[in-house]
Amino acid sequence: MSRKNIGKKIKEFREFRKITREHFAVKANLDVVQLEEIEENGTVPSLGHLIKISRAFGVRIGTFLDDVDSIGPAVVKAGEAQAALSFSTKDESSREHLNFFSLAQAKAGRHMEPFVVEIEPASESDYKLSSHEGEEFIFVLEGNVEINYGKEIYLLEKGDTIYLDSIVAHNVHAGGNQVAKILAVIYTPV
Repeated sequence: MSRKNIGKKIKEFREFRKITREHFAVKANLDVVQLEEIEENGTVPSLGHLIKISRAFGVRIGTFLDDVDSIGPAVVKAGEAQAALSFSTKDESSREHLNFFSLAQAKAGRHMEPFVVEIEPASESDYKLSSHEGEEFIFVLEGNVEINYGKEIYLLEKGDTIYLDSIVAHNVHAGGNQVAKILAVIYTPV
């Protein structure tokens, strides 16, 4: 899935439903300039914003991430997870960098989004919290992960897990100034 394809799919959905960009930006609680960047320039929205877009359309988040519509199971062999995206954040000054590797792009009709996520350490510690509807399950594969969740901070090491409600403002980042890798499964109700 290329960056351009996500914006193209969003634009096609919006135009098919005859919704103006301005009206849809309000409906999805996004800035109209940001929506234009996504649709026209291939800017990848943050995961939280992609969830808002999918909810405003009343579709699964996978609708914009799918490459293939396969009814059967999606199998991804070790080492073959496709580098899906590096999600951006609305804040251009953000120092966070997360590389998402989708594990289910080939599965149509899914309600969960499983990713392997490589988290590069940030040089600053003023993390931006975000929230969206749904739930997340995280399993630490490598390194240490720090999770700001509401007013709490959770430190997770390799093998640790956390299951959280995404509506609570949160941020997941590498701990100990080292690269971390997690398995993240995100569920968003339609």
